[in-house]
Amino acid sequence: MKLRSLALAALLLTTLLAPLANAAIETVDRVIAVVNRGVITQDELDDRMASVKQNLANQKIQPPPEDVLKQQVLERMITDLLQLQYASAMGIKADDATLDRAVNRIAEQNKMSLPQFRATLEKQGMNWKSFREDIRREMAISRLKEREIDAKVVITDSEVDDYIKLNAGKTKVEYKLQHILISVPENATPEQIQQRRLRAQAAKQEIMSGADFSAVAAKFSTAPDATSGGQLGWRPTGSLPQAFTDLLDKMSVGATTEIIRSPAGFHLMKLLDKREQNPKEIVTQTHARHILIKTNELVSDNDARQKLVQLRDRIVNGGAKFEDMARAYSDDTSASRGGDLGWVNPGETVPEFEQAMNALQPNQVSQPVHSPFGYHLIQVLERRQQDVTQERERFRVRQELKQRKAEEQYEDWLRQQRDRAYVDIRLKEE
Repeated sequence: MKLRSLALAALLLTTLLAPLANAAIETVDRVIAVVNRGVITQDELDDRMASVKQNLANQKIQPPPEDVLKQQVLERMITDLLQLQYASAMGIKADDATLDRAVNRIAEQNKMSLPQFRATLEKQGMNWKSFREDIRREMAISRLKEREIDAKVVITDSEVDDYIKLNAGKTKVEYKLQHILISVPENATPEQIQQRRLRAQAAKQEIMSGADFSAVAAKFSTAPDATSGGQLGWRPTGSLPQAFTDLLDKMSVGATTEIIRSPAGFHLMKLLDKREQNPKEIVTQTHARHILIKTNELVSDNDARQKLVQLRDRIVNGGAKFEDMARAYSDDTSASRGGDLGWVNPGETVPEFEQAMNALQPNQVSQPVHSPFGYHLIQVLERRQQDVTQERERFRVRQELKQRKAEEQYEDWLRQQRDRAYVDIRLKEE
C-alpha cells in the first residue's frame, strides 16, 4: 500500500513538472522560422540580436524598438539562410582553415594578435564562436554573390564609350552616402506597393522631424546594411543609377533626397560628403607572372600548397624556369603565356595577391599565396611609374558600371529568392 502511494505521488509529481520542463525546452530550443528545409531558432535570433545591438552601440546609433529590431534581424537571417542554402547546393562553403585565415587577417587589420582580438570582442560582450560563424556565413555569401552575380555581369566596350562620351567635360565626383531601402516584392500587388510607399513616407517624415538618419535606417530599411545605419561609404558617380546622381548633383552636404522609386523598391539617400576624383593618375605598375593551383573537391588546400612548395624549390634551387612551370602546371588562363600577367595596376588584383606581389623584389619568387581563386606562386619581373589617366579612366568606368549592374541584379535576385521560398515565421507576441 505504501509503495503504491509512493508510485502515485511520483506519477503526480512528474505530471505536474512535465509542462514546466517542456516550457523550458521550448524557450531554449523553440523554432521561430522555417525556411525551406532549414530552421532558425530562438537562440540563434537572440545571438544575432545581441551582435546587432552591440554593433549599433559601437556606432552610437539609437536602436529601434525591440519588436521592430527583432523583425529586421529575423528578416536578414531569413535572407542569409536562403543564400547559404543556395550556396550549399552549389558546393560553396568556407572551411575551417579558410575561416582561420580570414579571422587572423581581421585581427591584423585591427593591429592586434588573435588572443588580443578575441579578448577585446569578448569584453564588448560578443561571443567568439558566434563571431566566427558570422564571418564564415559572410564568406560563403560573398563567394555565392561572386559566382552567381558578379562573374556573370558583362560590361561592353560600347557601354564604357557611351558613358565617357555622355560625361565628357564633367567633374568626376564621389559621394559619401547613407541609404534606406524599402524593398517591394517581385510581382507586388497595388496594395503591397502602397504599403511600402507609406512606410518610406513614414521614414522620410521621421528624418524631416529631426530623427537621426542612422536610427531611421535601422528601424525602417530592408537593405542588408540597415543594422549598420545604412552606411554605403564612398560611391563614384558611375556606380549609382542615373536617378540617384541627378538628385545628388543638386544637393548640399547633409541633405536627404526625396523618395526615389526603383525596380527594387523605395529609396532615401543622405549625402554625407562629396569630393572630386583626381583627374591625373600616375601609379606604380608591376610586371608580374604567377602559377595558380585551384582548390576543389579533389585538390585540398594542403595539396595545392605542397605542390607550389615543390615547384618553387625547382625554380629557386633546381634551375627550372618559372614560365615553363607555369605552362605545365598553372590552372590560370595565363598559363599559355608562361603565367605572364603583363603590367598590373594597383587594385586590379585581389588584396591577398596584391599585398604579396608588392612585398617582392624584382625576380624574387613568393612563397605560396592564398586567395579566393586558390594558391599562387608570384614572381615580379620589373616595376615602373606610369601615367595611366586614360587607361584607368576606362577601367574605373567599367568597374563602376559593373558595380551598379551587379548590385541591381543582386537585389533582384535576393527578392526573387525570398518571394519563391517557403517561409513560416513563428514569432510569438510578447
